[in-house]
Amino acid sequence: MPSTREIRRRIRSVRNLAQITRAMEMVSASKMRRAQRNVLATRPYADRLRDVMSSLMARTSGSRTGTLLEIRPEVKSVALIVITPDRGLAGSLVGNLLRRTARFVLDERAKGRTVKVLAIGKKGRDFLARSGQDLLAEVTKLGDNPKLADILGVSTNVIEGFLKGDFDEAHLVYSQFVNTLVQRPAIRRILPVEAEQTDKTAKGSDYNYEPDQDVVLNDLLPRFAEVLIYQALLEAIASEHSARMVAMRNATDNAKELRRELSLTYNKTRQANITKEVSEIASGASALADS
Repeated sequence: MPSTREIRRRIRSVRNLAQITRAMEMVSASKMRRAQRNVLATRPYADRLRDVMSSLMARTSGSRTGTLLEIRPEVKSVALIVITPDRGLAGSLVGNLLRRTARFVLDERAKGRTVKVLAIGKKGRDFLARSGQDLLAEVTKLGDNPKLADILGVSTNVIEGFLKGDFDEAHLVYSQFVNTLVQRPAIRRILPVEAEQTDKTAKGSDYNYEPDQDVVLNDLLPRFAEVLIYQALLEAIASEHSARMVAMRNATDNAKELRRELSLTYNKTRQANITKEVSEIASGASALADS
C-alpha cells in the first residue's frame, strides 16, 4: 500500500491537472463560440452560391470538356484534401478523421486508382507523411480565423491539377460540425463540380447574365471550388474546438473523481496507520506492565 506522503503527492498532481484541463475547457469554449459564428455566417453565402451554380449548370448549353464540370469516363487518379487540426487533445476527432482518410485511400487503390493528397493541418500532414502517401501540398498553422486567401495554394493545386489531367476527381475529408456534442467525419467530391437540385433550383429564377451564361459559369467554377474548401475548413475548426471543450470537460470530471478516490484512500491509510501506532503503544505498555 502506498504511503500517505505518496498519496498526498498524487492528490496535488491530480488537482493541478484538473486546474489545467478546466482552463483549457474555458479557452476552447470561447474559441468554439467564435468558430460557430463563423460557420453560421458563411453557410448562407455558400448555400446561395450553390443555388446560383445549380441554376447555371441546368441552363448552360456549352461544352463541359476542359472545364471543372467535365466528368471523365475512366477515373485513374484521385486528389484528396485532408483537413485536420494542428493540435491534439480533441478526443476521438483526429482518430476518426485519419481512419476515414485511410479507408478512402485503401478503397480507391483497390479500384486501381492512384491517390494524391493535400493536407491542411499538422495532424493530417504527419499521418500522411508517416504512411508514405504522395503529398502534393500542405498548409499548417492557419489559426482560428483563417481567410480564404490562406487556402488558395491548396485550391489552386487542385483546380489546375484537374484541368491539366493530373487527376480525374478531387475529394475532401473534413469534420462536419453538427452541434457541440456531434462532429462527423465527412467526405465530399468537389471536382468535377456537380449540380445540386434544391427547392430554389426547382422553382427556377429568371436572370440575365452578362456577357452570357457560359462565361459566367466558367468564371464562377473555380470560386465555387474554393468556397467549398473554405467552408469545410470553417466546419473543421468549429468541430475541433467543440471536441476539445468536451474532452477537457471529461478530463476535468475524471480528475475530480480520481481526487475523491485518492482522498478516500488517504483517509483509510492514515486511519490504518493511527490504529497500528495505537496498537503498538498499547502492546508496549502491556509488556512494561507485565515486567
